[in-house]
Amino acid sequence: MSSDIKTVAVVGCGIGRSHIVEGYLPNADRYKVVALCDLNIERMNTLGEEFGIERRLTDLNDVLAMDDIDIIDVCTPPGVHYEQVMAALQAGKHVVCEKPLVGSLREVDEVIEQEKVSRGKLMPIFQYRFGDGIEQVKAIIDAGLAGKPYIGTVETLWRREKKYYEVPWRGKWATELGGVLMAHAIHPHDIFTYLMGDISRLFGRTTTRVNDIEVEDCVSASIELQSGAVGSLTATLGSADEITRIRLAFENVTFESDHAPYNPGNKPWTILPRNDATQDAIRDLLQDWTHVPPRFTTQMARFHDALTGKADLPVTSADSRRSLEIVTAFYHSSATREDVDLPIGADHPRYKSWIPAEFETVRN
Repeated sequence: MSSDIKTVAVVGCGIGRSHIVEGYLPNADRYKVVALCDLNIERMNTLGEEFGIERRLTDLNDVLAMDDIDIIDVCTPPGVHYEQVMAALQAGKHVVCEKPLVGSLREVDEVIEQEKVSRGKLMPIFQYRFGDGIEQVKAIIDAGLAGKPYIGTVETLWRREKKYYEVPWRGKWATELGGVLMAHAIHPHDIFTYLMGDISRLFGRTTTRVNDIEVEDCVSASIELQSGAVGSLTATLGSADEITRIRLAFENVTFESDHAPYNPGNKPWTILPRNDATQDAIRDLLQDWTHVPPRFTTQMARFHDALTGKADLPVTSADSRRSLEIVTAFYHSSATREDVDLPIGADHPRYKSWIPAEFETVRN
């Protein structure tokens, strides 16, 4: 096998299937999935038979002991991400991890420290960042054509009903670590900061109104950014239809995402220049545009570029920390009815955990 082809073990065969179908198979000249690991043997065998993956294990330690595996792809429930990511880094493996990376700011800081002494690289999953739509907007902003950011709104209006929560680990603090903030809106919120910049202050509310679950399923917040721009973040799992809508107003141009709920980065966004000069400059910038495949296809391709020294990591643990700061600020603001300043340091009362005290077990 070519040294440029990285071998992968997928740990968790639920969303792990999407990583294979969208991420590794389209990049077959870069990756080969050689092992699966899951406690659900029937599901693992089904996936193994579908893609001809012969090595199937139930113990992650057995996978980590295999010298011929380069990458551990963590696709397990959120409650076990921290221990699995740390074990994989300590074993010298490269790591891909589904969102949320870990379950507290303390844990993400410990992961960052472990990265500094580990041979392997870590890439959290934020696949919504990739595709023609969002990449064109990012190119316009990075070229300085958009100008000063004014205001932005994010609406994550999705639908989840009782059947969704029949999966035992969903809807529970101990295993899902949160609700709509963690499992759903975390992607559009990442897109917002990716394009608009860091948040400096958040005033938010969380509540549970749609399903009989422990965690929240409706949230809303008013935010200030370090640039001085303002915005709002709203999400629910009780919408009749499903859309993800991101609208960003800058000095010279306003952008609005495609409304596809699970792929807002793919199709071209609505781009509304304020004047002819900006319109001409944007047209010149994008006239020779090269297609960017969406979601996992491009994220995994760029991860390989990072592993082979051709580019920086497309998503970093610092990006995950930023997203988890938003989560932490939401929960703290909702509980205290106070604004929360970001960034959040080790002296914050929810640095170690945002889980309510009555559900807290092992994270203190």
